[in-house]
Amino acid sequence: MNKLTLCALALAVGCGAQAKNLKAEADMSHDLWWNAPERPVVKIAFADTTGKNRDARVNFYVTADTAADVRLWERTVTVRAPQTVEFELPVASPGFYRCHVEDDGNEILNTWVGYEPTQVVSLPDARPDFEAFWERAKAELKQVPADYSLELLPELSGKKRNVYLCTFRSWGGDTIKAWVAIPKKPGKYPAQVYYNGYGGKPWRLDPDGRPDWIEMATSVRGQYLCADDNRYGDWIRHNLDKPESYYYKGAFMDAVRAIDVLEQLPQTDRGHMFAEGGSQGGALTLAAAVLGDGRLRAIAPYIPFLSDYRDYFRIAGWPAGPVKEEAARLGLSDEQLYANLSYFDIKNFARMIDCPVMMGIGLQDPVCPPHTNLSSYNLITSPKELHIYPTCGHTVDYGDWNPRRDAFFARWW
Repeated sequence: MNKLTLCALALAVGCGAQAKNLKAEADMSHDLWWNAPERPVVKIAFADTTGKNRDARVNFYVTADTAADVRLWERTVTVRAPQTVEFELPVASPGFYRCHVEDDGNEILNTWVGYEPTQVVSLPDARPDFEAFWERAKAELKQVPADYSLELLPELSGKKRNVYLCTFRSWGGDTIKAWVAIPKKPGKYPAQVYYNGYGGKPWRLDPDGRPDWIEMATSVRGQYLCADDNRYGDWIRHNLDKPESYYYKGAFMDAVRAIDVLEQLPQTDRGHMFAEGGSQGGALTLAAAVLGDGRLRAIAPYIPFLSDYRDYFRIAGWPAGPVKEEAARLGLSDEQLYANLSYFDIKNFARMIDCPVMMGIGLQDPVCPPHTNLSSYNLITSPKELHIYPTCGHTVDYGDWNPRRDAFFARWW
């Protein structure tokens, strides 16, 4: 990736006891991200919680996401609350920057902003045998019959769709479980699979929420509906030193097998299968678009996990901490660790995606930071669109996202 020209922006207020009542709020009229030739200007509204006018000296500083301990730029100003102050960020490189405002040493605002997000570059680092590795995995999966079964769940079913517990076999012989909602009326229907987040708890499909769709909420091994059968411990650490049996090799194959099963349902319109998932589910969605051999018509991943490990582990404390701890226990050097993880790095799949992609990210996401999302998104060459939710952390605004997803899938009908 480019080395960012680090600039730190700090707002620190030094006005003794009177300053402790100061509060700051970022103006959202520009959604906190800019593209050149726009000037990245952060507007901060200051107010005193007591309602009184007071002078206060505040320190405003900025750090880059990949160098959080380096202040790139800072400025100290005197404000009289209520007052709005504009800070023009002297950033020259695409990336994401954290803006801090301090009041007499107390942080009163901490927000991420973006500059030229679709120009963030983190080049693929796939091993020479990357494609051969995954061709072998798919061949191994094909040796395991899906043997899927459906068990009607009357208590979860509705007037227009039945909901079933779907059980099937996947790579290595693991048994995977999913919920599937199928319209009662005979016919062929578009189908959508939802992939689960890391350790996410099962959520029930609305039996009649999308009555003209088949929907599958699927698990990957040891998670979601399969959590009671977890034999992998902390999944991301399992067999970290053995790519051929690393947890995510099986999990990515589980994502492919879910497509296999969806395709085999007699009610499925095979030309109109779609996928969606958030966090780990976003990673599974992106991987499945490649490993599923072009059977997905379009996908909608959001806040995707498992991308750009080197930068990811510099930006976020988790999962870097447990992964590096496990690597140390196994005696893996950093180079060995990243070489192993490169087989499971979503950015290494990105250029192989050939279906339309709609991605959503939370600008304030501390778990799957925007840099890691964009490192994959910016490498995708198929039709794509990006939606940045400026106030969201590790989520998207579902009230906005879900209608966008439906419209996006309809566009690729």
